Amino acid sequence: MAFRVREARISDAETIVEFNRRLAEESEDVKLDVAILGPGVSAVLADSSKGRYYVAEENGEVIGQLMITYEWSDWRNGWIWWLQSVYVSADARGKGVFRAILEYTLKQAESENNVVLMRLYVEKENHAAQATYQRLGFEEMHFHLYQRKVN
Repeated sequence: MAFRVREARISDAETIVEFNRRLAEESEDVKLDVAILGPGVSAVLADSSKGRYYVAEENGEVIGQLMITYEWSDWRNGWIWWLQSVYVSADARGKGVFRAILEYTLKQAESENNVVLMRLYVEKENHAAQATYQRLGFEEMHFHLYQRKVN
């Protein structure tokens, strides 16, 4: 499969929204509200301080994506990049698309000289994704994630 990886553009918004919608359904059985999701994706594409999307494309069509967001680590005096919204279209899975996007993202992080870690979270039952992340050098952490709604 011949594909290339690049930073996403505003023109990719519709595809990213659809991929995020599919991701939520496939991984968490959650139906996202596109009226909220659409502006959320557009906000990231318009303002890299919120995050960045990287995409893989084949023949001009986006076939995979990931988003990074940022966390400052006072303990490490550097940035932690959180990988989120990881999705590869069903017909492109198992062909190295995610690996290519990850390698591109790693090169971007290395070029910034102050990114010290990459982290991600994965559903407890998504064993295929866990195995993929472990094969690509990620280690399971000893934390549990918690959340609390604000609004």
